[in-house]
Amino acid sequence: MANNQAPVSRCWLESLSTDELIRLADTYGIDIPLGLERIFIIEELLEASSEDKIETTDDLEINPSYSDTVLLPKQYNISFIEVKTRDPLWVFVFWEVKSHDRELHENAADFNGYFLRVIQLDKEGKESGSGENSITVTIDTQDSARYLGFAEHTGKNSNQYVIKLGVLRGESELHIASSAPFYMPRLSENDAIIDLNRNPLIRLSGVLDLTITRKTDRQPRIKRQQ
Repeated sequence: MANNQAPVSRCWLESLSTDELIRLADTYGIDIPLGLERIFIIEELLEASSEDKIETTDDLEINPSYSDTVLLPKQYNISFIEVKTRDPLWVFVFWEVKSHDRELHENAADFNGYFLRVIQLDKEGKESGSGENSITVTIDTQDSARYLGFAEHTGKNSNQYVIKLGVLRGESELHIASSAPFYMPRLSENDAIIDLNRNPLIRLSGVLDLTITRKTDRQPRIKRQQ
């Protein structure tokens, strides 16, 4: 039976939780087996959506439950980056590089890839000039979205962040786009993880399953023999 929903995109589906994906699958009449991995649910939804493409807009119906899940840019073919907080540990980041700029960067001889830079702001909402409160994540040219984990953010400075999208050209870093500042719920209180009974979202976020490597735990580098 045809489904009168608008075709969906992979980027949008990846931003949904597993429960939201299953509910969406129900609207397409897809029976999802218990324990099926997210990637297969997304593929089923993409296939069902492509089969039910609507030829005219007269019968287009937008499901309000999903229409505002992810903020879309007001314009298209522009460079942008957006952040959506999933829980106290994870954020979903999605971005786009203007097609003209992408061609210029990726065809350049000194192109060394793209990166995301997570920057913790100070209590006044400003960036530190030292860069000590930042993390850099390299991304592939084909990437357009990524989940980023915040294993520890005690809020000693603030729990406000910004994520920047950039490109490496030789030894230089060129800025492409910045997200709006966003807040992460604090995971700790007086440098200790908050009681799970008081904040069950911490357990759901998976923070207790992560192994955090601290500077004191890292092995010193061994100097190579000349």
